[in-house]
Amino acid sequence: MIEPKLEVPAELRDLAEKTIDQAEKAFGMFFEAATKSMTTVPGAGTEVSKQALAFTEQNMKSAFEHARKLVHATDLQEAMRIQSDFLRSQFTSAGDHMRQMTGSFMQPGKGKS
Repeated sequence: MIEPKLEVPAELRDLAEKTIDQAEKAFGMFFEAATKSMTTVPGAGTEVSKQALAFTEQNMKSAFEHARKLVHATDLQEAMRIQSDFLRSQFTSAGDHMRQMTGSFMQPGKGKS
């Protein structure tokens, strides 16, 4: 069975790419502001909050990269492969983040009796 090509006009692909760029820039500004605000409010949960924000930022960067790849997919099979690769990497990343976060929660208790 021959897989049909995705006939998406170049103008639409360009528009999608520009929209992704604008959204990424907006999120970048948000993360920058959030990081600055966290440094001004010290507290017990600040490090965990910084770590959670860093993980979220990493996930958003991955999502924008994924969106860019999808914009340039030429057929359904390629789009499905891109989606599958993205989901696999997100599951791996989520597991890594959970291990790091639980490690952060456990470390402060190590020195206490």
